[in-house]
Amino acid sequence: MHIEFPQPVSPVPYRSGQTAKTKLIRCCTAAMLLCGCFVSVLPAADKPDWVEVSVDKTHFVKRGTSESVLLWGVNYDRDTKMRLMDDYWISEWDTVAKDFDEMKALGVNVVRIHLQFGRFMKSPSQPDAESLKQLFKLIRAAEERGLYLYVTGLACYKKSNIPAWYDAMNEKDRWAAQSVFWKHVAKTCAPSSAVFCYDLMNEPVVPGGQTGDWLPPEGLGDMFYVQKITRTPDGRTSHEIAKAWVDCLTAAIRSEDKRHLITVGVIPWAAVWQDAKPLFYDPVVAENLDFVSVHFYPKGGKIGETLQALKVYAIGKPLVIAEMFPLHCSIEEMDQFIAGSKPLSQGWISFYWGKTIEEYARTPSPSIADDTMKKWLEYLQSHSTAKNTDAGRTNRKIRKLKLKRKQKTVLQAEFTGRFYCAGGNAGIMKSRVEKFLRK
Repeated sequence: MHIEFPQPVSPVPYRSGQTAKTKLIRCCTAAMLLCGCFVSVLPAADKPDWVEVSVDKTHFVKRGTSESVLLWGVNYDRDTKMRLMDDYWISEWDTVAKDFDEMKALGVNVVRIHLQFGRFMKSPSQPDAESLKQLFKLIRAAEERGLYLYVTGLACYKKSNIPAWYDAMNEKDRWAAQSVFWKHVAKTCAPSSAVFCYDLMNEPVVPGGQTGDWLPPEGLGDMFYVQKITRTPDGRTSHEIAKAWVDCLTAAIRSEDKRHLITVGVIPWAAVWQDAKPLFYDPVVAENLDFVSVHFYPKGGKIGETLQALKVYAIGKPLVIAEMFPLHCSIEEMDQFIAGSKPLSQGWISFYWGKTIEEYARTPSPSIADDTMKKWLEYLQSHSTAKNTDAGRTNRKIRKLKLKRKQKTVLQAEFTGRFYCAGGNAGIMKSRVEKFLRK
């Protein structure tokens, strides 16, 4: 299926509320397109660097360098009204864009998003073109803000959003439909360095025997964050099923995208049962996964035990704690957990639901949950990795300045070579642009 995606740059008519500079830029853009040429007046967006796993498989680095990359981010799965992002990201795009600005202001460098299967698939073989275009738009928004996207797929968090035909499928057909989902998502994401990784599914599980539903009997309210990858083990071991499923979906992704990293976010059963061993991060099962993704909610008074459980997932691949929150412990204990995990982890991702620190502070009669969230966001902001990247920001500003000077030279050459042939208005336009560039 061919899907036309929007182009990165297109002329947009002048609208009220835009600045005079913006109006001038758009007028120049239109004039250049009419004259058969196009040179961007503004510097290009400072996109995130491509990331890969280090040669020794212990951490992330900027591609082609030895410069380490640490993740400090948030899950952006829903808003404070419990609406999932892709339930409203088309009709309320301005809200999403504003939330991305707010997350950037928190100092995070990665945003974990959750894509619902039911929003992205119209049938077992047909993706939803509108959702893919919106994903493309979200990627552009991340690029413009210098944020990475940690793309989690196949979400079935709300039963009302799950297609009946998907629920009725057997294992083989369901995996095939999941492969189609990932092929089209990967095709959309492949060109962008702002995509950090693909997370195959949030907290998949393999049941011990025959089961009738793909979801557990009870969720978190009306949300179901855990999902089974089979209902019919049929004598196969859990490792055989997990290995076959991971290989099936990674092959679908690699058919469209051979660069971005792949992982799967799991429940840390080692924190529940002392002798539990990783299933999806068994060395054989995880052969085609690039790094470990695990979710931890430490319990008060048991930080030491939680850190011991984390060590079980140190399997010779980079490790990211893709969910964390002081749900069962204090913020001080959560800080102890983060500090204790630094020798093992290359990333920490918490939550943001579209409400800023300032908005929590203005909440009349705030609840305990409101107060905790405010203090936690303050913690995330104060511990941001961005505070330690002043040198990187300086280098980026220098690159932008050099680029702007280069574009100024090219733009003036275009005016000299082409715009004088456009008629009497070319000289006026030239003087206005030169005035803008001097500012």
